[in-house]
Amino acid sequence: MSKPNTRHLDKEIALTERKLEAVRNEEMWPLTGSERRQVLGALASGSYRTLRSKSTGRAERKLERVQESVLNRLTAELTALQKERGRIVAEAATAKAAKKSSGWW
Repeated sequence: MSKPNTRHLDKEIALTERKLEAVRNEEMWPLTGSERRQVLGALASGSYRTLRSKSTGRAERKLERVQESVLNRLTAELTALQKERGRIVAEAATAKAAKKSSGWW
């Protein structure tokens, strides 16, 4: 038997890792639509409060919460993809061992 075909999962894992790194660098492209709206809303309210010479604490906390939730979502996604890849590899190894043991010798 040949190696299990995990190319698709490997690509998804690499993409998710890139997304995680982008979120850590505070980039916007990996965010979903609702997360982008939350970030832009917090930035707008923080900008308004800055113009009025008031505290921006609430907006900063909201940005931190959004970033934390995105990191949690992407980490969970990455973990699920890695578990699925491991399951496929283990399944292929079990099938290969069963095929070898069922031979003449």
